[in-house]
Amino acid sequence: MLFGKTILITGVASGIGARTAELAAQLGAEVIGVDVRAPSQHLASFIQGDISSADGIAEIARRLPERLDALANVAGLSGNTGIAQTLVVNFFGLRALSEAVAPRLREGGAIINVASIAGYGWRANLERAKRLTSVEGFPDIEKLAAEHGLKNEEGYPLSKELLLLWTMRAAHQPLFKDRGIRVNAVSPGPVETPILQQFRTVLGDARVDSDITRVGRAGTAADIAPAILFLCSDGARWINGANLATDGGLEASINAEVLGF
Repeated sequence: MLFGKTILITGVASGIGARTAELAAQLGAEVIGVDVRAPSQHLASFIQGDISSADGIAEIARRLPERLDALANVAGLSGNTGIAQTLVVNFFGLRALSEAVAPRLREGGAIINVASIAGYGWRANLERAKRLTSVEGFPDIEKLAAEHGLKNEEGYPLSKELLLLWTMRAAHQPLFKDRGIRVNAVSPGPVETPILQQFRTVLGDARVDSDITRVGRAGTAADIAPAILFLCSDGARWINGANLATDGGLEASINAEVLGF
Protein backbone atom coordinates (compact mmCIF):
# COMPACT_ATOMS: atom_id res chain seq x y z
CA MET A 1 0.00 0.00 0.00
CA LEU A 2 3.06 2.28 0.00
CA PHE A 3 4.69 1.05 -3.20
CA GLY A 4 5.42 3.95 -5.52
CA LYS A 5 4.34 6.62 -3.03
CA THR A 6 6.47 9.63 -2.14
CA ILE A 7 6.54 10.31 1.58
CA LEU A 8 8.10 13.32 3.30
CA ILE A 9 9.38 12.39 6.77
CA THR A 10 10.84 14.84 9.27
CA GLY A 11 13.28 13.89 12.03
CA VAL A 12 14.96 11.16 9.96
CA ALA A 13 18.39 11.38 11.60
CA SER A 14 17.49 9.24 14.61
CA GLY A 15 14.84 7.40 16.59
CA ILE A 16 11.31 7.00 15.28
CA GLY A 17 11.96 9.14 12.22
CA ALA A 18 14.95 7.04 11.16
CA ARG A 19 13.05 3.76 11.53
CA THR A 20 9.99 5.15 9.75
CA ALA A 21 12.13 6.23 6.80
CA GLU A 22 13.87 2.86 6.68
CA LEU A 23 10.64 0.87 6.77
CA ALA A 24 8.92 3.11 4.22
CA ALA A 25 11.75 2.48 1.76
CA GLN A 26 11.56 -1.26 2.42
CA LEU A 27 7.84 -1.12 1.59
CA GLY A 28 8.51 0.51 -1.75
CA ALA A 29 8.05 4.19 -1.00
CA GLU A 30 10.34 6.96 -2.13
CA VAL A 31 11.40 8.81 1.01
CA ILE A 32 12.30 12.46 1.25
CA GLY A 33 13.89 13.03 4.64
CA VAL A 34 14.19 16.29 6.55
CA ASP A 35 16.33 16.93 9.61
CA VAL A 36 18.70 19.50 11.04
CA ARG A 37 21.35 16.75 10.99
CA ALA A 38 22.28 14.45 8.13
CA PRO A 39 21.11 10.84 8.65
CA SER A 40 23.54 7.94 8.65
CA GLN A 41 21.31 5.85 6.38
CA HIS A 42 20.89 6.37 2.65
CA LEU A 43 17.66 8.04 1.57
CA ALA A 44 16.28 8.66 -1.90
CA SER A 45 16.42 12.35 -1.06
CA PHE A 46 17.46 14.38 1.98
CA ILE A 47 16.88 18.03 2.82
CA GLN A 48 18.89 19.50 5.66
CA GLY A 49 16.36 21.89 7.07
CA ASP A 50 14.95 23.46 10.20
CA ILE A 51 11.22 23.82 10.90
CA SER A 52 11.67 26.30 13.74
CA SER A 53 11.28 29.39 11.55
CA ALA A 54 9.15 30.60 8.67
CA ASP A 55 12.27 31.04 6.52
CA GLY A 56 13.41 27.49 7.28
CA ILE A 57 10.04 26.06 6.27
CA ALA A 58 9.93 28.14 3.09
CA GLU A 59 13.33 26.75 2.11
CA ILE A 60 12.21 23.17 2.73
CA ALA A 61 9.06 23.72 0.68
CA ARG A 62 11.07 25.26 -2.15
CA ARG A 63 13.11 22.06 -2.49
CA LEU A 64 10.17 19.64 -2.54
CA PRO A 65 8.77 17.97 -5.67
CA GLU A 66 5.42 19.08 -7.03
CA ARG A 67 3.62 15.96 -5.84
CA LEU A 68 3.73 14.13 -2.52
CA ASP A 69 1.53 11.37 -1.14
CA ALA A 70 2.06 11.88 2.58
CA LEU A 71 3.82 13.92 5.23
CA ALA A 72 4.96 12.29 8.47
CA ASN A 73 5.69 14.93 11.09
CA VAL A 74 8.07 12.99 13.35
CA ALA A 75 10.64 15.64 14.31
CA GLY A 76 10.29 16.98 17.83
CA LEU A 77 12.05 18.13 20.97
CA SER A 78 11.87 16.63 24.46
CA GLY A 79 11.33 19.94 26.24
CA ASN A 80 14.82 20.19 27.69
CA THR A 81 15.54 23.32 25.62
CA GLY A 82 12.79 25.34 27.29
CA ILE A 83 9.21 26.08 26.41
CA ALA A 84 9.85 28.52 23.56
CA GLN A 85 11.89 26.23 21.34
CA THR A 86 9.76 23.22 22.26
CA LEU A 87 6.50 24.88 21.25
CA VAL A 88 8.04 26.30 18.07
CA VAL A 89 9.30 22.93 16.83
CA ASN A 90 6.67 20.55 18.24
CA PHE A 91 3.64 22.60 17.30
CA PHE A 92 3.94 25.94 15.51
CA GLY A 93 6.68 24.81 13.10
CA LEU A 94 5.03 21.44 12.52
CA ARG A 95 1.73 23.16 11.73
CA ALA A 96 3.40 25.66 9.40
CA LEU A 97 5.18 22.89 7.51
CA SER A 98 1.92 20.97 7.12
CA GLU A 99 0.23 24.07 5.72
CA ALA A 100 3.13 24.73 3.36
CA VAL A 101 3.18 21.13 2.11
CA ALA A 102 -0.61 20.78 1.72
CA PRO A 103 -0.77 22.17 -1.85
CA ARG A 104 1.76 19.52 -2.95
CA LEU A 105 -0.12 16.61 -1.40
CA ARG A 106 -2.25 14.71 -3.87
CA GLU A 107 -5.97 14.48 -3.39
CA GLY A 108 -6.57 11.76 -0.83
CA GLY A 109 -3.08 12.22 0.65
CA ALA A 110 -2.23 12.13 4.33
CA ILE A 111 -0.54 14.00 7.15
CA ILE A 112 0.51 12.07 10.24
CA ASN A 113 1.58 13.90 13.39
CA VAL A 114 3.61 12.13 16.05
CA ALA A 115 2.01 13.30 19.29
CA SER A 116 2.43 11.57 22.65
CA ILE A 117 0.64 10.14 25.67
CA ALA A 118 2.05 13.28 27.33
CA GLY A 119 -0.70 15.19 25.51
CA TYR A 120 -3.38 13.21 27.38
CA GLY A 121 -4.41 16.30 29.34
CA TRP A 122 -5.77 18.22 26.35
CA ARG A 123 -9.35 17.65 27.51
CA ALA A 124 -8.68 18.93 31.01
CA ASN A 125 -6.83 21.93 29.53
CA LEU A 126 -9.20 22.41 26.61
CA GLU A 127 -9.80 26.15 26.92
CA ARG A 128 -6.08 26.86 27.05
CA ALA A 129 -5.45 24.53 24.11
CA LYS A 130 -8.20 26.22 22.09
CA ARG A 131 -6.72 29.67 22.71
CA LEU A 132 -3.19 28.65 21.83
CA THR A 133 -4.04 26.65 18.72
CA SER A 134 -5.98 29.67 17.47
CA VAL A 135 -2.78 31.75 17.43
CA GLU A 136 -1.64 31.86 13.82
CA GLY A 137 1.85 31.73 12.32
CA PHE A 138 4.98 31.92 14.46
CA PRO A 139 4.10 33.93 17.57
CA ASP A 140 6.51 35.44 20.06
CA ILE A 141 6.56 32.42 22.37
CA GLU A 142 8.18 34.23 25.28
CA LYS A 143 5.39 36.82 25.16
CA LEU A 144 2.77 34.11 24.70
CA ALA A 145 4.12 32.17 27.69
CA ALA A 146 4.00 35.27 29.87
CA GLU A 147 0.44 36.13 28.79
CA HIS A 148 -0.82 32.62 29.54
CA GLY A 149 1.31 31.88 32.60
CA LEU A 150 3.11 29.00 30.92
CA LYS A 151 6.11 27.40 32.59
CA ASN A 152 9.17 25.77 31.05
CA GLU A 153 8.33 22.35 32.49
CA GLU A 154 4.98 22.45 30.68
CA GLY A 155 6.58 22.80 27.26
CA TYR A 156 6.54 19.19 26.09
CA PRO A 157 3.10 18.06 27.32
CA LEU A 158 1.58 21.38 26.25
CA SER A 159 3.02 21.06 22.74
CA LYS A 160 1.43 17.63 22.38
CA GLU A 161 -1.91 18.79 23.79
CA LEU A 162 -1.97 21.51 21.13
CA LEU A 163 -0.95 19.04 18.44
CA LEU A 164 -3.74 16.63 19.29
CA LEU A 165 -6.38 19.35 19.27
CA TRP A 166 -5.05 20.81 16.01
CA THR A 167 -5.03 17.36 14.38
CA MET A 168 -8.78 17.10 14.93
CA ARG A 169 -9.35 20.67 13.80
CA ALA A 170 -7.17 20.36 10.72
CA ALA A 171 -9.05 17.29 9.51
CA HIS A 172 -12.00 19.63 8.88
CA GLN A 173 -10.18 22.74 7.69
CA PRO A 174 -10.73 23.60 4.01
CA LEU A 175 -6.98 23.59 3.25
CA PHE A 176 -6.95 19.85 3.89
CA LYS A 177 -10.56 18.67 3.73
CA ASP A 178 -11.40 20.21 0.34
CA ARG A 179 -8.81 17.94 -1.28
CA GLY A 180 -9.49 14.88 0.83
CA ILE A 181 -6.21 15.13 2.76
CA ARG A 182 -6.48 13.12 5.95
CA VAL A 183 -4.85 14.46 9.12
CA ASN A 184 -4.21 11.96 11.91
CA ALA A 185 -1.93 11.51 14.90
CA VAL A 186 0.02 8.68 16.49
CA SER A 187 0.63 8.86 20.25
CA PRO A 188 3.48 6.72 21.59
CA GLY A 189 4.19 6.14 25.24
CA PRO A 190 7.83 5.98 26.44
CA VAL A 191 10.03 4.79 23.57
CA GLU A 192 13.64 3.63 23.69
CA THR A 193 15.13 6.37 21.54
CA PRO A 194 18.17 8.61 22.00
CA ILE A 195 16.06 11.30 23.73
CA LEU A 196 14.42 9.02 26.31
CA GLN A 197 16.93 10.18 28.93
CA GLN A 198 15.95 13.77 28.14
CA PHE A 199 12.32 12.85 28.82
CA ARG A 200 13.40 11.44 32.18
CA THR A 201 14.99 14.79 32.99
CA VAL A 202 11.95 16.77 31.85
CA LEU A 203 9.10 14.54 33.08
CA GLY A 204 10.89 12.81 35.95
CA ASP A 205 11.95 9.18 36.45
CA ALA A 206 8.84 8.39 38.49
CA ARG A 207 6.48 9.36 35.63
CA VAL A 208 8.48 7.52 32.96
CA ASP A 209 9.01 4.40 35.08
CA SER A 210 5.33 4.31 36.06
CA ASP A 211 4.28 4.46 32.41
CA ILE A 212 6.69 1.67 31.48
CA THR A 213 5.55 -0.48 34.40
CA ARG A 214 1.91 -0.19 33.37
CA VAL A 215 2.57 -1.89 30.02
CA GLY A 216 5.60 -4.07 30.83
CA ARG A 217 8.27 -2.41 28.69
CA ALA A 218 9.16 0.74 26.83
CA GLY A 219 8.30 0.85 23.17
CA THR A 220 10.82 0.87 20.36
CA ALA A 221 11.01 2.88 17.17
CA ALA A 222 10.12 -0.33 15.34
CA ASP A 223 6.84 -0.46 17.29
CA ILE A 224 5.82 3.03 16.19
CA ALA A 225 6.93 3.22 12.55
CA PRO A 226 4.36 0.71 11.20
CA ALA A 227 1.50 2.68 12.75
CA ILE A 228 2.71 5.90 11.14
CA LEU A 229 3.04 4.24 7.75
CA PHE A 230 -0.35 2.54 8.02
CA LEU A 231 -1.91 5.99 8.39
CA CYS A 232 0.10 7.10 5.33
CA SER A 233 -1.35 4.24 3.31
CA ASP A 234 -4.57 3.80 1.35
CA GLY A 235 -5.58 1.21 3.94
CA ALA A 236 -6.35 4.15 6.26
CA ARG A 237 -8.37 6.02 3.63
CA TRP A 238 -11.43 6.31 5.93
CA ILE A 239 -9.49 7.35 9.04
CA ASN A 240 -9.36 11.10 9.56
CA GLY A 241 -8.95 13.36 12.57
CA ALA A 242 -8.04 10.37 14.73
CA ASN A 243 -5.36 9.74 17.33
CA LEU A 244 -3.93 6.23 17.31
CA ALA A 245 -2.58 5.34 20.76
CA THR A 246 0.53 3.29 19.97
CA ASP A 247 1.62 2.65 23.52
CA GLY A 248 1.16 -0.99 24.50
CA GLY A 249 -2.12 -0.16 26.26
CA LEU A 250 -0.88 2.77 28.35
CA GLU A 251 -3.73 5.13 27.47
CA ALA A 252 -6.26 2.40 28.23
CA SER A 253 -4.68 1.92 31.65
CA ILE A 254 -4.71 5.66 32.38
CA ASN A 255 -8.33 5.92 31.21
CA ALA A 256 -9.33 3.14 33.57
CA GLU A 257 -7.66 4.93 36.46
CA VAL A 258 -8.91 8.43 35.64
CA LEU A 259 -12.46 7.44 34.70
CA GLY A 260 -12.79 4.68 37.28
CA PHE A 261 -13.78 1.65 35.28
